[in-house]
Amino acid sequence: MKIGLFGIGLDTYWGQFPSLLPRLTSYLETVKSRIESFNAEVVSAGMVDSPEKARLAGDFFKRECADILFLYISTYALSSTVLPVVQKANVPVIVLNLQPVKAIDYESFNALGDRGLMTGEWLAHCQACSAPEIASVFNRAGIEYHLITGTLDPDSEAWNEIEDWVSAAKVREGLRLNRVGVLGHYYGGMLDVYSDMTQQSAALGCHFEILEMCELKALRDSISDEEIKIKLKQFHGEFVVSPQCSAYELVRAAKTSCALDKLVQNHQIGSMAYYYEGYEGNEYEDIVTSVIAGNSLLTAHGVPVAGECEIKNAQAMKILDLFGCGGSFSEFYAMDFNDDIVLLGHDGPAHLAISDGPAKLVPLPVYHGKPGKGLSIEMRVKNGPVTLLSVIQDGHGKLKLLFAEGESVPGPILQIGNTNSRYRFPIGAKEFVNRWCYAGPAHHCAIGTGHIASNLEKLASLIGMESIRIC
Repeated sequence: MKIGLFGIGLDTYWGQFPSLLPRLTSYLETVKSRIESFNAEVVSAGMVDSPEKARLAGDFFKRECADILFLYISTYALSSTVLPVVQKANVPVIVLNLQPVKAIDYESFNALGDRGLMTGEWLAHCQACSAPEIASVFNRAGIEYHLITGTLDPDSEAWNEIEDWVSAAKVREGLRLNRVGVLGHYYGGMLDVYSDMTQQSAALGCHFEILEMCELKALRDSISDEEIKIKLKQFHGEFVVSPQCSAYELVRAAKTSCALDKLVQNHQIGSMAYYYEGYEGNEYEDIVTSVIAGNSLLTAHGVPVAGECEIKNAQAMKILDLFGCGGSFSEFYAMDFNDDIVLLGHDGPAHLAISDGPAKLVPLPVYHGKPGKGLSIEMRVKNGPVTLLSVIQDGHGKLKLLFAEGESVPGPILQIGNTNSRYRFPIGAKEFVNRWCYAGPAHHCAIGTGHIASNLEKLASLIGMESIRIC
């Protein structure tokens, strides 16, 4: 992912104020270094101070395949030095209206005595002068843009916003490169989870790979005893394995986990949605009732997996994982009106990185609503700020991001061998549930740690998707 950067100025000034260009160029270098500190590759066109240079800069960014542009206003500049760059690059643009300091030192400034020197000093601080002009031209040209106003001070609020944009741009690129595996079929009758993969490919840029159960079976049949032994060691290293788990079930789950790893590797899968039932006693049923442990390990290691073939939620989990805040498969469990909280959870897969302590691997005598029995994940999300995310499709086929910020809070949970936690929202449990449902999501959602609504809003903007923030 490449970030394009260019500064704008007015070439007429350089002869009038000889020290101005070097000073403004140093500011541009400060911006470049700071963005690079966010672990981003920056391609800079330098100072663009004429329409001719603007066209060359546009060609440069097109050639370098910049994914997003940061436009730094170094001083007053003509809008004719901006429009050609942005039109040619044709990528999202963030306008940086960043003064070098919070305020001019008026006493020192006025003490300069020389009005020429004073004018040059003022021009080094007049970044805001061009902001309305650029905004006007972008509005009239139908170009979407985002304006960040602040100072070059690395501790200023503006840099938090810039970092959010860089993070969102990285996630957008991660989604574009993602290969989403679809294994099995939908849970019959869950009309809410049915997805338009064409629409998702168009909106997110991802690729869908349809996976076959018979390939998974063939891979599973080829697993060696040594591979199972290594996987069991991983189980004990990443889970707290309940003594109630039988050796038979552990080996069954380990064998399937090894096969899932190979399936993902064979097709370079970055996230996956799955569901299958199979006929009673069929070998496919044996496989699908032993996938939760392996799918949870995949989820914990960069390949989020959503059950019940909830493809939209696999996307939501991937987004949260790319932002570095987990993304665990969940659904509404119950409401506690006494404590004004909502319980959410699922029998897996789970994101182990956001667990409050090591997740437990436990046996379940029955998978509710599904065939068979097997192992499941028991964990609660660590207490603290969380963000819920759902990728939704409205009645017109349009995709949207739906999200809410809340808190994972202590208190009793259902110890039924599932992943469930208690969540409190600033608008209250009742209002949260009502607003969330009115937005039209499927009944699943992804849960990640931290408050990242601002990042999600920026990601939606970069994708060109509507976002809905509940709280």
